[in-house]
Amino acid sequence: MGNWTVLAWPILISAALKSTLVLGVAWILATLLKRRSAAARHIVWTACAAALLGLPLLSLSLPALRLPFANRVLPADSGLVFRANGAVQGSAGEDAGALPGTTGKAARAGAIPSRPLTNRDIFVLFWALGIAASLLQIAYASLSVWRIRRRAHASPDQATADALALRLGIEDPVRVLEAAAVMPMTFGIWRPTVLLPDAARNWSEDRRQVVLLHELAHIARGDAATQLLARAALALHWWNPLAWMAWREFLKERERAADDLVLDAGTVASEYAEHLLEIARAMQRHAADSVAGVAMARRSELEGRLLSILDGDVQRGRQRRAAALAAAALAVALIAPLAAVRAQSQADQSAQPAVDETILAATQQKNHEILDRAAFSYEQIRKWAEAQKLREASLALAEQTSGQASKEYTIALVKLGDLARQRGSVMDAQQYYTRALDRGDSSEVFPVLIALGRMVLKPTVSTWKGGPADPAIAAVQAMSHAAMQAAGIAPDPAKALEYFTRARNVAANGNDMATALTNMALVRMSQPEGIGEVESLFNSAASTADPGSAEQALALEYYAQFLKGRERASEAEPMEERARAIRRDRIRRMGPPQVAVNSVFKVGGGVSAPRLLYKVEPAYSEEARAAKYQGTVVLSVVIDVDGQAKDIDLIKALGLGLDEKAVLAINQWKFKPGEKDGLIVPVRATIEVNFRMM
Repeated sequence: MGNWTVLAWPILISAALKSTLVLGVAWILATLLKRRSAAARHIVWTACAAALLGLPLLSLSLPALRLPFANRVLPADSGLVFRANGAVQGSAGEDAGALPGTTGKAARAGAIPSRPLTNRDIFVLFWALGIAASLLQIAYASLSVWRIRRRAHASPDQATADALALRLGIEDPVRVLEAAAVMPMTFGIWRPTVLLPDAARNWSEDRRQVVLLHELAHIARGDAATQLLARAALALHWWNPLAWMAWREFLKERERAADDLVLDAGTVASEYAEHLLEIARAMQRHAADSVAGVAMARRSELEGRLLSILDGDVQRGRQRRAAALAAAALAVALIAPLAAVRAQSQADQSAQPAVDETILAATQQKNHEILDRAAFSYEQIRKWAEAQKLREASLALAEQTSGQASKEYTIALVKLGDLARQRGSVMDAQQYYTRALDRGDSSEVFPVLIALGRMVLKPTVSTWKGGPADPAIAAVQAMSHAAMQAAGIAPDPAKALEYFTRARNVAANGNDMATALTNMALVRMSQPEGIGEVESLFNSAASTADPGSAEQALALEYYAQFLKGRERASEAEPMEERARAIRRDRIRRMGPPQVAVNSVFKVGGGVSAPRLLYKVEPAYSEEARAAKYQGTVVLSVVIDVDGQAKDIDLIKALGLGLDEKAVLAINQWKFKPGEKDGLIVPVRATIEVNFRMM
């Protein structure tokens, strides 16, 4: 089952709660209008349908409305499997699953692990299938009525209908057709048509006039359009019993409102009731009549309609099309704030440092580290404007305290360039990096040289002499081709190699040296004449990096994929296992302190599940983003009594730094701990972090 079910679940729960609230308000309003006209109550149900239809659409399109009580009203996922998503923009048309040395197909198959089907998956799938079936029913019914209209022939009552239409204020032409064995009905929004049965020719003139008046009343009220609106809303909320009850009320009040127009036109109530009863007895109603058409008589509603027609004390009113449209528009406008409320307002519930106050405090203390820490916290939640303001303040403070020739000023420029790359602004990143490089090659510009080299390294498919076609090598490239072209950056492997060589020359430690060597190996992989150097470079990178470091794991991962591409899988397997062991050990050391007690509980048997209160979505690693790599990291954790995830263990690894990025995000999560017999206890849970190229 795809991860779309994970994303759809909160939408479904939110729609259930919000739609129930809307339906409840509609019931209250309709009850308050019990002594008013049926037309007034029908407007309420029309507005309710518009709100129900607009809820999911507005929820997806409107920016989130963050309220302090959102998580209490719309609770977060309280299950034992917590999920997060890391996403990054990928290049259109490129293979988003490829890792260097693998084919795109193989990478996709191996990067996204399957997971067992859950009850939620089944529920969401059942919900989606119900919506599809409901929409297909509407389409089929519309096609059926359209076919009936196509085969129908002109009615001799056309002139009578034209005269009655003028009495009701209908300006658009209305066709009157006859067809075999149909219930009198109205069909069509733009080209309204009244369908009569062939047997209508045998009716009395009074009955034909009454039937025409009733159907023309539907056209005057715009009931074909409001019925389509209400039926579409029912299709989206088919699982809600209140929605079906509202649909029945909608139909009942619509028919009574049309009856009121017929009576207002001068029809005698007793005669009208008699005609209506005889038509209901004689004519057979088809399923399409109530789905696509506006049928005249439904036996289930007949008794109530007859009582209403014969009751002289019932208040009767008129409703035009404009009133229904205005009510629908007003309902959508009123429902927009409710639709914008999100079930999980985690990020905004986290207290972030105030930007202006932070800048003032850092300036007074002449401490740029305060600004850097605050900027990093905003970068974690992708609030780029706040992070940019803080980074610019840090640059200004470095210039003020140390001057433009200082190491601090260069570092501030580098961080501004990194921020620009994170938010997708290649041109800004290039400008900041160029300013940093203008100060000469030094260890401070090492990340700049690596980043610029990645920008100009083009993915290639090489055919090496003496061997088969090599799989697509997704070389390191941090930005999309479109963004690079807009910034005037052309792919240039030779230039990339120059940047990486300069980075090697200014490397301040073994890990930086390993990073430069790994990237040099990737360049040579894309150049047939450089294949002979690749193994030497990867070996040097793995041996130069600190033992157990992320840089060593990365070099081993790339080396293993290179060997697989050369049909040397037996040599690659030990390297992959060593890299996985390094990642697993790093993750254990990256987490918070271990759980202090020995007893860790599982949900069930009186143990309640922890509840996620605050979540930070993980960021993509530079290596994975460059390689267009995606998949799912699965972690086992213990939600401790202080609400932190501890004892983090790697169950399913991805590599390329994504495992560590997942843990960095999870370290910032906050939970409401689980309980047993009223006491807070540590509970075992699983966290799935899905990394996707958008």
